[in-house]
Amino acid sequence: MKQSLQLRLGQQLSMTPQLQQAVKLLQLSSLDLQTEIRQVIENNPLLEFDDDNTTADNRQTDNSNQPTGENPDAEYDQYQQPDGTEWNRDNEYTIRPSNHSLEEKNIDFPETREDLKTHLYSQANTMQLSNNDQLIANALINAIDDDGYLSTDIDEICSVLPRELEITNEDINVVLNIIQHFDPVGVGARNLRECLLLQLGRLPENHIRQVTTHIVRDHFDSLRRRDYAHISRVLGYPGEEIQRAVDTIQSLNPRPGGCISTVPTEYIIPDVLVRKVKGQWQAMLNADLSPQLKINNYYASLIRRADDSRDNQFLKNNLQEARWFLKSLQNRNDTLLKVATLIVQQQQAFLEYGEEHMKPLTLRDIAEAIGMHESTISRVKTQKYIHTPHGIYELKYFFSSHVSTVSGGECSSTAIRAIIKKLITSEDKYKPFSDSKLVQLLEQKGIKVARRTVAKYRENLLIPPSNERRLRA
Repeated sequence: MKQSLQLRLGQQLSMTPQLQQAVKLLQLSSLDLQTEIRQVIENNPLLEFDDDNTTADNRQTDNSNQPTGENPDAEYDQYQQPDGTEWNRDNEYTIRPSNHSLEEKNIDFPETREDLKTHLYSQANTMQLSNNDQLIANALINAIDDDGYLSTDIDEICSVLPRELEITNEDINVVLNIIQHFDPVGVGARNLRECLLLQLGRLPENHIRQVTTHIVRDHFDSLRRRDYAHISRVLGYPGEEIQRAVDTIQSLNPRPGGCISTVPTEYIIPDVLVRKVKGQWQAMLNADLSPQLKINNYYASLIRRADDSRDNQFLKNNLQEARWFLKSLQNRNDTLLKVATLIVQQQQAFLEYGEEHMKPLTLRDIAEAIGMHESTISRVKTQKYIHTPHGIYELKYFFSSHVSTVSGGECSSTAIRAIIKKLITSEDKYKPFSDSKLVQLLEQKGIKVARRTVAKYRENLLIPPSNERRLRA
């Protein structure tokens, strides 16, 4: 094959290191951002935390400098290489938190919770048990799984205990009865029926408890089949009483051990807070997540423009990286606040009345409104949380598809799911709404939606079909 040289002209879009840093910070969650900030400060002597609260001012967002266009480099065009490295403006790149903050501060949460076995061992140690009974209790607790059930047969437990102690199955059952009175209620049960009976035994003595206990103890198979009509005929109680008993059973915990877990609890700290100020809903950044950073003026003052020594070049490079990092961090805060502000403006009805009044919203809507690319909005909405009067939601919760209404308007899929849930909650339990009936009820509200769409939304809500929801008189 003959070799030859060819000259080709072309254009290629590449991301500068500064743009890559800006994009990286933009898509980080609040926890990941704190980790990233600590790492940068550890590696850059020119960057430090600003503990001087007397100068903590809120930097104002300059909308006129907001980049536009679909070109990522144009979108972050403020990240151009600075002309000089001499530091002469102390506060230009200082990141300040918002003056607003959460009411609850300095709350220390435990990293982990006590596991179930340790919880049971500590209760057994407080009992005045004999040496043999303590040995049996330890063996039983060791055989209890994470759900709180005894996963090993009594005969097998008896076989692993020392034979010279001559421990019988009756001895083990006596100790098991003691453990079954431990916390959490229902622990140590060998099956679901026994677990429910243990919990019913702790309820106040009344007529409904007697009916419920009778159903679980003697008609558990019919209960599992939801054959309430058979239970009513056999016991001679009216359907209303059977329904009250069923409601009591459904309020019990089928996994008592699940309330004590070794999994660390993850607490969500919102990035954005929504408050009503003078009758208007406003979005503001959570000051607790906005660290105060600044350039170290002492190290910056050591930089000399004409000095090409290694130490001076080291300071220059770190000063430039510190400037870019603070600029990227400020841009992240500004972009997050702009997106959150537009969401609040669009979802005023949701903030006032709840998710049934959620309006359809897409990435394109926000992108066009603030002059950014959809990919940027996509990065902002992921792993960022907003605190509203109705709870804490991830930003992406407010972006949903829509369906047409009878009047020619649009309705959010989130609102439709909320309406479906409300209709099913208020339905007659003996004549639940079918998916076709739900379509008719939605159409009466001016919402045009197909039956298969209703079925999909119902399944997303983990609501069973009408035949499984129906109560038999």
